[in-house]
Amino acid sequence: MFLLKLLFKNAFRHRLRSWLTILSVTIAILAFGLLQTVVDGFYSGVKRASVNRIVTRNAISMTFPLPLAYEEKIKQIAGVNEISAMSWFGGIYIDEKHFFPNFAVEPASFVRLYSEYVFEPGELRTFLRDRKGAAAGRKLAERFGWKVGDLITLKGTIYPGNWEFVLRMIYDGRDESADERLFFFHWDYLNEALKQTSKGRADQVGLYVVGVERGDMAADVAAEIDRTFRNSMAETLTETEKNFNLSMISMADSLIMIIRLVSLVVIVIIAAVAANTMSMTTRERLGEFAVLKTLGFGGGRIGSLIFGESLVIALSGCIIGAFLTYPAAHLFRQFLGAIFPAFVVSHKTIYLDFAAGLGVGCVAAIVPTWRAIRVRIADGLRRIG
Repeated sequence: MFLLKLLFKNAFRHRLRSWLTILSVTIAILAFGLLQTVVDGFYSGVKRASVNRIVTRNAISMTFPLPLAYEEKIKQIAGVNEISAMSWFGGIYIDEKHFFPNFAVEPASFVRLYSEYVFEPGELRTFLRDRKGAAAGRKLAERFGWKVGDLITLKGTIYPGNWEFVLRMIYDGRDESADERLFFFHWDYLNEALKQTSKGRADQVGLYVVGVERGDMAADVAAEIDRTFRNSMAETLTETEKNFNLSMISMADSLIMIIRLVSLVVIVIIAAVAANTMSMTTRERLGEFAVLKTLGFGGGRIGSLIFGESLVIALSGCIIGAFLTYPAAHLFRQFLGAIFPAFVVSHKTIYLDFAAGLGVGCVAAIVPTWRAIRVRIADGLRRIG
């Protein structure tokens, strides 16, 4: 208890300097935590991926479609208990700034496959009956102020024209990680229109989401699907939903790497600031360390005092920064909710915050400790008075 009291007293001997250093560490830890949360946001789709769902797409590229006729063949494969066709629609609402993911889906099977979404029974029945009906996640509806019954027009990019939908259902996520930014509508509505305007694009889908009976069957079912369509005009690539989502994230690898690099640079800079503070403190107290040596204090005990003071300052800033990460993330969620389905501070991020704080405290104390241990008693005593 006495040693802890001594550490705090020495750490805050120069209060302004100490608090400015703590403020710097706080800002650095806050920035580090928010950047890590952004990275987690990119991977939220991977974390919520179901082990009972696999995704079948064209082996060449996701931009190439698959025939609708594949659906019945996939249904006959052992281990498959559900399948839903899906196509990326890519429509624009108002302008490009108002982007959100929108898909044409087979609604009944889609609802059965995605148990992480909660649908109000009455709205679901209405949605399933209305070919022009659409559904939107709660976050998306709140973003634009949509209500059930509203008419929504999307400007087609992949499928040209103005497409009108009636919002029939607003769904919720079962937990905070569920994606509530999606907009989806009946694939039949899109296909019927294509039969009138572009017959060559009709009866084709972007991908199939396949439900398997058990998660441990996913690899075998995926291999069998690809074997079934080997040497066909449209060969398939089937992978787990987790791997499919990872392939989507790989398109943003450079951005994620930059974010991680920036977070590390922030910690390195603040470590240098803390090291400068500890160096100044040690230089001013070399006389005190010389006196301690005359009293029998060894290098280890003197080093522990310096390391302790450095950790007190670094961890004080770390605790404040970690605490502020939660309200800051909540504020950021208001602006980034359209980009990330979930923007939640994870336990891993807090652990990394404290690891970074400990690292800063230890690194900042290395050089001052080395100087204090090496100072000769006579040289240190000359500084007194």
